Amino acid sequence: MNQKIKKFASILLSHSVNLKPNEKVIISADSNAQPLIIELYKRALQLGAYPTTKISIPQMGYTYYKYSSNKQLKYFPKITFQEIKQTNTYISISSPENTRELTSINPLKIALRNKTTNPISDYIVNSKKIKRVTTDYPSSALAQDAEMSLQEYQDFFFNAIIQDWKTESKKYQKWASYFKKSSQIRILSSDTDLTFSIKNRPMIIDNGKENMPGGEMFCAPQHKTTKGYIKFTYPAIRSGKEVTDIYLEFKNGKVIKSTASKNQDFLKKMINTDKGSSYLGELGIGLNKNINKFTKNLLFDEKISGTIHLALGMAYKECKGINKSALHWDIVKDMKNAELIVDGTVIQKRGRFI
Repeated sequence: MNQKIKKFASILLSHSVNLKPNEKVIISADSNAQPLIIELYKRALQLGAYPTTKISIPQMGYTYYKYSSNKQLKYFPKITFQEIKQTNTYISISSPENTRELTSINPLKIALRNKTTNPISDYIVNSKKIKRVTTDYPSSALAQDAEMSLQEYQDFFFNAIIQDWKTESKKYQKWASYFKKSSQIRILSSDTDLTFSIKNRPMIIDNGKENMPGGEMFCAPQHKTTKGYIKFTYPAIRSGKEVTDIYLEFKNGKVIKSTASKNQDFLKKMINTDKGSSYLGELGIGLNKNINKFTKNLLFDEKISGTIHLALGMAYKECKGINKSALHWDIVKDMKNAELIVDGTVIQKRGRFI
């Protein structure tokens, strides 16, 4: 386990963010990730960088949302933002003790706070002035959600991460080339018929530079072109709430109908977060060959080979997307009984490129 953590830290610093001497780096992490935090902190110092840690402890998020007033939820943390603006690199590590900690919290409070702090998250995700990577560290809660023992989950986790990312990148580039100069995307199955344009929108590969594990390619739809309907295979989980059997119907780009068998009200509130949250911000295609199981952890689930995912809300600027929102919520569909069609040509059938 110790050797895997050392390798993990090495991949994050050398491959994902390419940390250099004299750079300032923030390590923002859950306290459960202590072994990885210490290894990253040590290596950053050895490289001649200047690391700072931001550590969250269990129940901190729950306590904040339970007792905060609207005034506090609307308070913008200027000092935090200034510190991030003066930082070269941002490493975010999630390792929850309880993935359902916020289940009973009013989703409107969460949506309001997301709106308030959106300039910070937008800067970290979309600014070219900061390097960043988002990752996890194995915890009992993540293993339980994945219906695995902790040992089984650790094996699954590190198998998805410790790979030859240069070799994987070459494969991803090949598959992304199928979408070059393409226009219309159609997702078709017995319960789905959805189309939208990606004209003049590049397909970007995720090879572990900004997310670890990597293993997807993604683009930003022309957000007002979406039409049709889609039924998602897997539940979408946000702020501890699990929304299952999601069905969305679109017209002129906008969600006009949404249903779910569980937490439908939460789904509708998220869709109504702001003006941009009812439009698509992303099409993603899972490519990681070592992720073949749904674990209720989006960082891994959106990379499952043979799946696609769509995100409601914010579009990434690197994809030349223009849809703005405080929401960016990925929902995953298994393509084993579906087709991905590009400009009338079937590119992927039953989850495999053909």
